[in-house]
Amino acid sequence: MSELNGKKIAVLMGGPGSERPVSLKSGEGVCAALKDLGAEVVPVVVDGPGFTLPPGTELAFNVIHGTFGEDGQLQRILDERGVPYTGEGVRGSEIAIDKVATKQRLVERGVPTARFEVLHGDGRPSLPVPYVLKAPKEGSSVGIYIVQSEAGAEESLSKARTHGPEILVEEFVAGRELTVGILGEEALPVIEIIPRKDFYNFENKYPFLNPSAAGADHVCPARLGDELTRLVQETALAAHRALDLEVYSRVDVLLTSDGRPYVLEINTIPGMTPSSLLPEAAGAVGITYPELCARIVSLSLARSLTSR
Repeated sequence: MSELNGKKIAVLMGGPGSERPVSLKSGEGVCAALKDLGAEVVPVVVDGPGFTLPPGTELAFNVIHGTFGEDGQLQRILDERGVPYTGEGVRGSEIAIDKVATKQRLVERGVPTARFEVLHGDGRPSLPVPYVLKAPKEGSSVGIYIVQSEAGAEESLSKARTHGPEILVEEFVAGRELTVGILGEEALPVIEIIPRKDFYNFENKYPFLNPSAAGADHVCPARLGDELTRLVQETALAAHRALDLEVYSRVDVLLTSDGRPYVLEINTIPGMTPSSLLPEAAGAVGITYPELCARIVSLSLARSLTSR
C-alpha cells in the first residue's frame, strides 16, 4: 500500500504567469497519479496570493511553473501557513528562478557556464555577437532571444525589455541541447533535445498548446557514450548542489562539439505534462509517473523535516 494512501493532498496549479496553461496540464497528470496512489486529491487552481487550501490539507503538491510558484513567493506563504509542500524551500527557489543569481552561484562554485553580463535600463551588450538575451526570471524559454548579428540586436533588446528592466546577456555557445533530471542525489538519464525548427522555445516545448508548432524530438538516453554521459550527469549534479537544492530539479546543459558541458539553467518545478522531460527520463530507468510523484513527495517531506 502506498504511503500516500488516504493522505489529503492539494495539487496547486495555474498561477498568474506565462506558464499557466502548462501548469494546468501538469496538474492534471499529478492529480491522476496521486489518486492512483490512494491519496485524497483536491485540485486547487491558483491565481495569486489569495488562494484557499481545503480544510485538513496535509501536503501541497506544487506544480506552478515560473512566476509565483517557482520563485519563492508561494513557498513563503505555505511556510507561514505551516503547510508542508513539494519542491525546494524559499531560498533555493529564489536563487534557481533568477538566471543572474544562478549564473553567479555557478561561477562561485566552479560549475562550467557560458560567459555573461547583466544589462540595466538602456545598457547595450559588450559581448560580441552572437549572443543570447534572456529575461532573468521567466521559465520555459519565455523571453529568450538569440541575436546573430548587430542588425537584429535593437529589435531583440526591445522585446527582451518588455519582460523587465534587467536583461541577462549570455555568450552564444553552439552545441547539443541536453537536459538532466535530478532526484535528490540521483542524476537520471541524459535527454538530448533536437528542435525541428529554431531552438527549444516555448512553442516547441509544448506542442499540445499550439498544434502548428514544429515541436522537438527527444533522444533518451542521449547517444553520448559512457564517459560523456557521466561527465554531463556529474556537471548537472554539481549545478544542483551549487544552488544547495535538496529535492528535485531539471538541469539544462549545452555540450560543445569538443565535449565540454555548459550549464544553462536549473528548473526547480519542471514540467509534468505528457511531453515533459522529467517524467520521460524517469521512465527510462523504470520509474513510472506515479512513482515519480511519490519520490518527489518523499524527498520534499525529508527536506521539510530537516529545515525546521
